[in-house]
Amino acid sequence: MAQNVYTGFHAVEERVRRYAAEKAHAGTLSVYYAKPGPRIKKIISLAKEAGIACTETDDEALGQLVSALPKEARDHRGIVLVAYEQQEKAKNLVQLDQWLSLCPETATVVMLDSVTDPHNVGAILRSCDQFGASLLILPERRGASDVQDNEIIARTSAGSSAYVPTAVVSNLVRAAEMLKQAGFWIYGADADGSPLQKTVFDKKTCLVMGSEGNGISRLLSKQCDTVVSIPTCGKIDSLNVSVAAGVLLYERHRQILAGTID
Repeated sequence: MAQNVYTGFHAVEERVRRYAAEKAHAGTLSVYYAKPGPRIKKIISLAKEAGIACTETDDEALGQLVSALPKEARDHRGIVLVAYEQQEKAKNLVQLDQWLSLCPETATVVMLDSVTDPHNVGAILRSCDQFGASLLILPERRGASDVQDNEIIARTSAGSSAYVPTAVVSNLVRAAEMLKQAGFWIYGADADGSPLQKTVFDKKTCLVMGSEGNGISRLLSKQCDTVVSIPTCGKIDSLNVSVAAGVLLYERHRQILAGTID
């Protein structure tokens, strides 16, 4: 079973917290640390309470553990979490058809089309967690869902990837069709859409975010029931996709809290 390595205080702590509630799985994790400060001591305490193995080592050994990670993820800051990849994935991934069979009456789904930068995926996961998104859908291809991107996604999400259900699908168009059959209204995000302030989201809402370069693909855009835009006043063409997703998710969450959605 392949191992996966995580760095960053948020990503490590949130995974430890989640596994603390599922002690039967503690054996799939190991924590390695050096020169523990207050933040690391807190994580170690949580890990030991959950029965997770904690080993004190040195910076050189930690450097070896993270040497195969992308450059951005090698800044371990004195603590590294090693997890068996198959077990870790099983906690985050869901099957779309099974998820739809248990979907609540009010649900928010975010679908990413060709968003290849794992930093953007991580930031979107963080917004999904903060604004109560029910599911993130990623494409099997042409997107940042590969194992090699997981460390950056986990780090950028500040640990949110430990909580947000995620479905990786082979065909986004088919996934959109399944959502519509389950009663979802599909909202595509595009600069030429209807203004966000005039949009009242449906109880079952799917927000489709396209790549910054090409937007939503032609076939997927045909599945969108509505196209929505975020009014801006800047001099550049558009918002970063993760920022745009955050704005849309905030407005969706605001409408739910305000009781605007019937």
